[in-house]
Amino acid sequence: LVLSNNTALNLLLSKLLQDYLEQSNSSAPSQVTSASNNLEIIYVLLMVGLFGFFTVGVMVTNLRARRLEGPRDPYNTYIATDAWHKKDREYFQAKLLENYKLCCVLENQGAVEQPARKIPEEKSS
Repeated sequence: LVLSNNTALNLLLSKLLQDYLEQSNSSAPSQVTSASNNLEIIYVLLMVGLFGFFTVGVMVTNLRARRLEGPRDPYNTYIATDAWHKKDREYFQAKLLENYKLCCVLENQGAVEQPARKIPEEKSS
């Protein structure tokens, strides 16, 4: 069975190779396929060009917007100052302390270990 499978596979592959070579040697179908290949290439190049155009446009717009901000922009000055970070840190510490004061621990008396008490054992009959 293994040999027959192997020979059948070889025959199939050789038949496919012969069909491919016959298709590539004939002149009429190759002209039709080359024309369709040219259109496919033009379509792919057009799509890549449009994508590149929009990508470059977004990059230039972003760079221009950053350049217009400038170092004296109030937003950049706000970020550069450390006073707001200190206020945020103080607010966070106050909230943490407040939450700590609100925290409480409840004790379950039934779950507390009691070494003097023994667990009752079942008596086997």
